[in-house]
Amino acid sequence: MIIKRARQERLRHVVFIAAAAAAGGFLFGYDSAVINGAVVGIQNHFRVGPVETGVVVAIALLGSAAGAWTGGRLADQLGRTRSMQVAALLFMISSIGQMLPFTVWDLGFWRVIAGFAIGMASMLAPTYIAEVAPPAYRGRLGSFQQLAIVLGIAVSQLVNYVIASIAGGNVSNHLGPLQAWQWMLGACAIPALLYLLLALKLPESPRYLIMSGRTRQVREVLTEIEGEDVDLDERIAEIQHVVRTERVPGMKDLRGPALGLLPIVWIGITLSAFQQFVGINVIFYYSTVLWQSVGINQSESLLISFSSSIINIIGTVIAMALVDKIGRKPLLMIGSVGMTIALATTAWAFSAARVTDGRVTLPDQQGLIALVAANAFVLFFALSWGVVVWVLLGEMFPNRIRAAALGVAAAAQWLANWLISVSFPALAEWNLSLTYAGYAVMALLSFIFVARWIKETKGRKLEEMG
Repeated sequence: MIIKRARQERLRHVVFIAAAAAAGGFLFGYDSAVINGAVVGIQNHFRVGPVETGVVVAIALLGSAAGAWTGGRLADQLGRTRSMQVAALLFMISSIGQMLPFTVWDLGFWRVIAGFAIGMASMLAPTYIAEVAPPAYRGRLGSFQQLAIVLGIAVSQLVNYVIASIAGGNVSNHLGPLQAWQWMLGACAIPALLYLLLALKLPESPRYLIMSGRTRQVREVLTEIEGEDVDLDERIAEIQHVVRTERVPGMKDLRGPALGLLPIVWIGITLSAFQQFVGINVIFYYSTVLWQSVGINQSESLLISFSSSIINIIGTVIAMALVDKIGRKPLLMIGSVGMTIALATTAWAFSAARVTDGRVTLPDQQGLIALVAANAFVLFFALSWGVVVWVLLGEMFPNRIRAAALGVAAAAQWLANWLISVSFPALAEWNLSLTYAGYAVMALLSFIFVARWIKETKGRKLEEMG
């Protein structure tokens, strides 16, 4: 009974550590999606069109790509927890900068800084959680990252809705000295401070401690997370053996015969790209504008965005319950099929949009179908690709290249996200239905890719990846 209680307490401690690390994912989701509610206010305040809007929204993703690219190197040089602290400070500074822009272009600058922090958080949490989590729970603990992301998205949409409601339903109205959209962008400073405080309390990763020669601290951390009933000497020797046979990974370690990179790195890059090419972040960055473009008013559009975020959370919880039971690959394939059908249905519904007296509308039947199909897309994404991609990226690479390869894959994900986000306003203005049909094709291709190239990692130790 005492041993069982000790194991339960230790598991609760590990869950807390993983949840605290995943707070970076919360900021990742919050800061990524908060722009959704502010887009119309930015357009009105700075009097910019769809091209400038697309650039300002998507430019953060270039910062994210840079943050993900360099985050792996920083994690190996400064440590996982110190790098989290740096990311938290960047989140705070950029939030204040976005709240008080002088022009649309300095708003863009602060969004690049926020994006850099998002990129760091996107690879720091899965790396850290994968390295501290016991193998039996690694899938579920790794999925904390995506749960935190979707919670951040939902909270940002709720905060946006509340701020807009207080401002009379118009994000361009003033609340005190600032417009409502400025308060939306500045609110991220509060969770950023919480993330900083949590990061100061986290133990360092055992693998990083061994890499930096702090063996005594390794024993303390492993006792915290794996317990004294585990042979600590054997675990330390196992990690030391892996660390001794590897160097701090860099780009040269990723080189291989397949177009300059190792095949496993290309698989990680392609997996990351497909996660974005299905168009998921169009929902979270532009859904307010999207629903307004088919005749729904601003306040109701913000409420729909929030409801989509709740569905996102539900799907993520489903994935967390299934990822260690049925495996990573089956979930991805289920999600690809569901997304293909939902996106194709959405494309068909949007094809019925009509312009009457200068106002775009959807017939009631197609409007309902579009809403249901779009939310079905969010659900299938959340219960599959949203969670599983981050779990796989934390697991699939060999130890000797994990941090660097994860950084490259995360950078590719942000570049794909940028491409989709910067192109959507112009594509939607050209033909919204065909744009969604293109996303449906990508979802179908993602099924073929998973079936052919993804290997199952469920239940395997990180040291076994090769």
